[in-house]
Amino acid sequence: MIQVNQAVITEQIILSEMQYHPADSQREAMIKAAESLIISELLRQRAQALGLVVKSDDENTSDDDFLEALIAHEVAIPNATLKECEHYFQQNQKRFTSSPILEVQHILLAAEPCDDEGRILAKLDAEKAIIDLMAGADFAELALRLSACPSKSDAGDLGQISRGQTVPEFERQLLLGSVGLMTKPIETRYGFHVAKINRITPGNQLVFADVQDNVASYLNEKVKRKAIAQYIQNLIAEADIEGYDFNVSAQPLIQ
Repeated sequence: MIQVNQAVITEQIILSEMQYHPADSQREAMIKAAESLIISELLRQRAQALGLVVKSDDENTSDDDFLEALIAHEVAIPNATLKECEHYFQQNQKRFTSSPILEVQHILLAAEPCDDEGRILAKLDAEKAIIDLMAGADFAELALRLSACPSKSDAGDLGQISRGQTVPEFERQLLLGSVGLMTKPIETRYGFHVAKINRITPGNQLVFADVQDNVASYLNEKVKRKAIAQYIQNLIAEADIEGYDFNVSAQPLIQ
């Protein structure tokens, strides 16, 4: 049992909350659940103490609603200045380029995300296909015979790909690749892909005017998250909490 300024959080409530906090161990999930419940209670108590009315229907009020109302009422969050945005851009220019364009062929060995046995077999088939291709097999022939993607009828050709045009897990590996056959299968929600990059057209450096709004949004969000984390830390420091010690977790309060 945990008490937060005399408000009780029972073990049963914590166990019920654990389903929303997947973790590598039951203890870690319990720690995350306990911290989430404590922070939620502190936010609600503080909003009540200040007389903040977030919604007319309290049952549908979320922690985010309380947090936003409290931050707006109690925390002054500065916006990034033009000078700060320009400085960040100058220090991180490599991050601000247009998307490279890749010309890609692939073979999809399909398997559902929940089919463990099927995914093992798909990975083995993908690895065998890569070995065959490295030994001189024809990509178009293998694609037509093995691939579950409609592109198989076009030698597995996906055409020109840039950021945002494929699923993130596939895109991430492609953008890290170089011209030629990728020597390991790429796992995605659809299965395993054998990929060959035929050409890479690098992206171009963007000018500050093109990304000014994005830089400002990023810096403002970064400052806001830091302010929220500090605000929650202050609520914890000032509260009377029994049955839990926040020092048992090294995880940041705001992910």
